[in-house]
Amino acid sequence: MAAAPVWSVDPRTGKRREQVAVEATAEEVDTAVRAAHAVRGALADRAVRSAFLRSAAAGLDAARDGLVETADAETALGPVRLTGELARTCYQLRAFADIVDEGAFLDVVIDHPDAGATPPVPDLRRHKVPLGVVAVYSASNFPFAFSVAGGDTASALAAGCPVVVKAHPDHPALSELVAKVLRRAAAAHVIPADVVGLVHGFEAGVELIGHPLVAAAGFTGSVRGGRALFDAAAARPVPIPFHGELGSLNPVLVTEAAAAERAEEIGAGLAGSMTLGVGQFCVKPGLVLVPSGAGGDRLLKSLTDAVSDTDAGVLLDHRMRDDFLAGVRERAALADVESPVTPGAGGEHTVSAGFFTVPADRLTEEGAYGVLLEECFGPVTVVARYTDEEQATAVLSRLPGNLTASVQLSSREAAGQGRGADLLAALTPLAGRVVVNAWPTGVAVAPAQHHGGPYPATTSTSTSVGGTAIERWLRPVTYQNTPTALLPRELLDDNPLGLPRRFNGVLER
Repeated sequence: MAAAPVWSVDPRTGKRREQVAVEATAEEVDTAVRAAHAVRGALADRAVRSAFLRSAAAGLDAARDGLVETADAETALGPVRLTGELARTCYQLRAFADIVDEGAFLDVVIDHPDAGATPPVPDLRRHKVPLGVVAVYSASNFPFAFSVAGGDTASALAAGCPVVVKAHPDHPALSELVAKVLRRAAAAHVIPADVVGLVHGFEAGVELIGHPLVAAAGFTGSVRGGRALFDAAAARPVPIPFHGELGSLNPVLVTEAAAAERAEEIGAGLAGSMTLGVGQFCVKPGLVLVPSGAGGDRLLKSLTDAVSDTDAGVLLDHRMRDDFLAGVRERAALADVESPVTPGAGGEHTVSAGFFTVPADRLTEEGAYGVLLEECFGPVTVVARYTDEEQATAVLSRLPGNLTASVQLSSREAAGQGRGADLLAALTPLAGRVVVNAWPTGVAVAPAQHHGGPYPATTSTSTSVGGTAIERWLRPVTYQNTPTALLPRELLDDNPLGLPRRFNGVLER
């Protein structure tokens, strides 16, 4: 049977642009993984590794115009958004190069023998080593930042792990172009091109997670797809770590005092956050708890005005558009659910933004209203009107894990007067990032960033954004009573590499 073609499709028209590749067979996936495994030693030198990452960033910068044009043709996300996302991607690669040069991620710890300790301590020297080949599953909504050259790839390469990327079907032509840039950057440092593999097709993704030489996987996508891969990773004869970002409602709680103080500002901010990128951000606020009363009414009017002025937009593909329309129909059919601005079809290929309102006590009921506590991908949110703090807390207690949880406080509450601290304590168990008086959309690439959260937001406690994302692809190894001549250079007493480390209990930098 001939391999199925892989087409580049224009989401603005639904028409095919060009055939980009063919779906990889099981044999081709095997070849890509084995080739990556065979060249993993090429990333052992940290200086070469960091230079490779910087060259990759420079190559993407140099190819910016063509990459953005192709990305826009396949995603309809627009040149402005995509240019910014590409810049973020290049910054991320350079940031990981700096982390590789610094070396703190190796977590070097050296303890000399201490016969007087209880129990006695032998000579122990610990650092972290790469896991091996990493399978990366590209995301649809971030064709640069969470795809072929995105955070999973950048952090895995920084850790010293080759990658085999499963391209997303929504941007296959871009995936091919970006992979070529990465391979050219590798060649510039005499690194074999096979450190970056690329495969297409659903079955290729299934084969990839089961390959015995794949040591870990990173995924950004749907709960259904991510959970299937997570289960497959756990069911292997040798289970592997699966770091998946699956889905998130990203709740927001607006206090009564905050609504009274700045209702119009909060309403306009919410509109901007929920419609950003046509509502296709993984941290889009999908549930907003707003108080009943005059302040909440003013907030809703501001939200209504702002959302009504939002142009219809194109979703990433027609399957997502169909799912969005089905989701809003299901929510609109529920009793007591109203739509001040009705979300839905904006045209043959577009969707219109909107939002629903519902009494908060409905969300504490079992049954059909549970759908309002699930993510709906696209420009829509649910505003739940609560009558008192107990009702709001009851809704929060029903929520699954999230990437973010936000609270809008008054100036007095933010200054520590009132229940601000209590509300933060209530939100903290729900999410990996707690946001105060701001909106969750926008995930800065910074050392303190955490992009993860309790399941189903993610399948692990790690972050996929920021410097500590590198930790996902490493494992610690301790050498005991090992002769100096046999030790890795990272673990020598005289520290020839100048690494940050803990030496006999003292932190050295």
